[in-house]
Amino acid sequence: MSNQDTYTPPKVWTWDQGNGGEFASINRPTSGAQSVKELPVGKHPLQLYSLGTPNGQKVTIMLEELLALGHEGAEYDAWLIDIRKGDQFGSGFVEVNPNSKIPALMDRSGDKPIRIFESGAILVYLAEKFGALLPTTQPERAETLSWLFWQMGSAPFLGGGFGHFYAYAPVKIKYAIDRYAMEAKRQLDVLDKRLAEHEFVAGKDYSVADIAIWPWYGAVVKGLAYDAAEFLSTHEYKNVLRWADQVGARPAVKRGYKVNRTSGSPENQLRERHDASDFDTKTEDKIAKA
Repeated sequence: MSNQDTYTPPKVWTWDQGNGGEFASINRPTSGAQSVKELPVGKHPLQLYSLGTPNGQKVTIMLEELLALGHEGAEYDAWLIDIRKGDQFGSGFVEVNPNSKIPALMDRSGDKPIRIFESGAILVYLAEKFGALLPTTQPERAETLSWLFWQMGSAPFLGGGFGHFYAYAPVKIKYAIDRYAMEAKRQLDVLDKRLAEHEFVAGKDYSVADIAIWPWYGAVVKGLAYDAAEFLSTHEYKNVLRWADQVGARPAVKRGYKVNRTSGSPENQLRERHDASDFDTKTEDKIAKA
């Protein structure tokens, strides 16, 4: 047996700084700023500080969808926060999000700046601010919010659980991978059964629920995350695949997917976005064909 198989937890946990795999150099068991670093501020009322991970993509897709609907007030600057370099622990970022996680948003459109952190909270805030992509009547609103928070509660098992142990952990632990692969497939089955009966996750209309869920589950079934589509047999989830293609074909989704990305093919990376002209529209279709 390896040490991983025979590990016995001590009575009191202590931090082993070198035991963290890819993120060992930045992870800490404490919160707060680790450096003094102010955040830049651009020309638009909405200032987004983020990275093109699934959680970051939720917000950039939402903003691009709002702009596509004609909400000019949704114009935004998207500043890159490189979590591998520890940008999220800079003093300016911690002032916006004390939890040091991307994305974080500052709304400077009013008399007093408003900070919003946690991707689900940002989606709800923007939907209510612009009156779009979140129903205002019941039971549609309750259904949409339920699926939005389904994603918020479920995705940590997909990302921090399955994704971490399958793709990022310094050693492959069968128990951990099996445990989270089972849960990932269960969640995909929940989503597949829902989408067998409805065009979009919350019902007949595209909403913040789809915007939140697509960057995680759409990416997994399309092979865009963790390179795990074959391992998880995602071809089994035909309704999720239909929905993933449908959502991925939306022009705003293609644009939002690219913002603050620093990995993948270069044509699908837009490190920072400060104007609609920053996009190279010639390469947008390549996302939907992935």
